[in-house]
Amino acid sequence: MSALRFSGPVLPDGEPREVYVVDGRVTYERPPGLVGAETAGEGWIVPGLVDAHNHLGLADGGAVDDAEIERTAVADRDNGVLLTRDCGSPADTRWVQDREDLPRLIRCGRHVARTRRYLRNYAQEVEPDGLADAVAEQAAAGDGWVKLVGDWISREEGDLAPSFPADAVAAAIGVAHAQGAKVTAHCFGADSLGPLLDAGIDCIEHGTGLSEAHLARMVDQGVALVPTVLQTSKFPEFVAAAQGKFPAYGATMEALFRTRREVLMAAYDAGVAMYVGSDGGGSARHGVLHEEILAMAAMGLPNEYVLGAASWRGRAWLGWNPGLDEGDPADFVIYPRNPVEDLSVLTEPSRVVLRGRVVA
Repeated sequence: MSALRFSGPVLPDGEPREVYVVDGRVTYERPPGLVGAETAGEGWIVPGLVDAHNHLGLADGGAVDDAEIERTAVADRDNGVLLTRDCGSPADTRWVQDREDLPRLIRCGRHVARTRRYLRNYAQEVEPDGLADAVAEQAAAGDGWVKLVGDWISREEGDLAPSFPADAVAAAIGVAHAQGAKVTAHCFGADSLGPLLDAGIDCIEHGTGLSEAHLARMVDQGVALVPTVLQTSKFPEFVAAAQGKFPAYGATMEALFRTRREVLMAAYDAGVAMYVGSDGGGSARHGVLHEEILAMAAMGLPNEYVLGAASWRGRAWLGWNPGLDEGDPADFVIYPRNPVEDLSVLTEPSRVVLRGRVVA
């Protein structure tokens, strides 16, 4: 019998352990008949990181080829991300799930957006009367999640506006739930949030327009938030681009930028379940989840909370083993220092172990 041995404090409880990996799974019992075990790593052992908002297969112009998908998946993996929730991609990334050396992937199908109300070549674009059918199609194409574009700039109104009317949203989310899929939605502003919450949405992406009333409803309904603070830091760019042509939109985005930290901390204080997403793909880079973690902490969230959101709590939310219990899949990252005390160590993984193999 062959096994790998790792040692060190195992988060989240921080208890020092001897961790053996046999047949891709964790055991804390020395395997019987084992003559020797290679010491493969020592340090702080963290359940594999989770990127809860990623766009594998997406670039500024739309879908990318398989070689680029592989490159970006490896960049995420080497950054410690071993579980990814795709939040919309025009590329067919099913093949990634067959690769033992690439992160585990929960696919979302394509974004569903209003016709000519989103970035070109990204989404399945429909009018309100086709929304429910489009959601049904994407629910069948994905792995239990559907992504709506809840709001975007309306050129007719010259400002940020909901993409779909409330009745269409309610029907579409009902269809997704009937098919066993959860629904998340891109939301920058406030006006799209009430109808989405009324319809039973499962998650909000970005959420810069959330009010205290929205947050209270999210807690009551168990709706999660992935705030993507690095993405919302780009709002000044949107404001500058809107000058002259869409001044109302520019003013809206400027106001949302000014209050984004206040909203984030209000969500934390209210008890909204928050998770960590890099928004990798398009204009955002891959392999930088640590930057999102550090940015969330810099805005005031406690280190342990953010790390848990990006590891054990994020894994549990997506249906995976939150910790590293006996018999769990051996997906973990080893760091030379305690990341709860020093999040900067997330740039220095000593070992990345995926499906029981040292991959980085």
